[in-house]
Amino acid sequence: MKILIADDELPLLSFLQRGLESEGYDVISESDVHNLIVTISSELPVVAVLDRMFGDVDSLVLIQSIKRLPSPPMVLLLTAMDDVSDRVDGLRQGADDYLCKPFDFEELLARIQAMTRRAVPSNQHIEETLQCGPLTLYRDERIVRHAEVELSLTRLEYDLLEFFVENRGKVLSRERILQRVWQSEKDPMTNIVDVYISRVRHKLAFTDALTIETLRGNGYRLTTASR
Repeated sequence: MKILIADDELPLLSFLQRGLESEGYDVISESDVHNLIVTISSELPVVAVLDRMFGDVDSLVLIQSIKRLPSPPMVLLLTAMDDVSDRVDGLRQGADDYLCKPFDFEELLARIQAMTRRAVPSNQHIEETLQCGPLTLYRDERIVRHAEVELSLTRLEYDLLEFFVENRGKVLSRERILQRVWQSEKDPMTNIVDVYISRVRHKLAFTDALTIETLRGNGYRLTTASR
């Protein structure tokens, strides 16, 4: 999934690029407002993350040009303007979402994920099944099978495993796991994540094709034997 980020603050641009690339996105960065339309036209990102004040240009004046492109991206505006009227104006001008500075990277990531889901054409709905090594997840039924044998999983164990499978090979922080599986902003030092990961590991112990690694200080990662 290709994401374009555009900002004239180079440290922020570099930080966002590293963070999004670590989440598996193909990231294009642009620091020159005069190259923005050409870059979007040639790179065809799914989402464009734009600073509201891009150099001396208000990005609102660029949105209509962006939206007139043959394959326009969805636009997420970053802004230091937290007045409701500014946000409403941006959305009316064609922005698809708004995020006020300073922001948490996890919130930016969640908004991009939500936008990319909306950007998927109606004939490309989320897969009904997920295959990961020897496992098949049936999402509608919320069950997991190995060969023809169904694994006995609680609701939370299924949600946790599904999240890992969706993000196989990626490092997931405690905060992201808590937010996705428990819809919680609890203290990330709680051991509930460790407890449930231990349970899921135990239920995957029959195969050495899947491993949930602990990366101390960073989080957890699901890897497959073929990775």
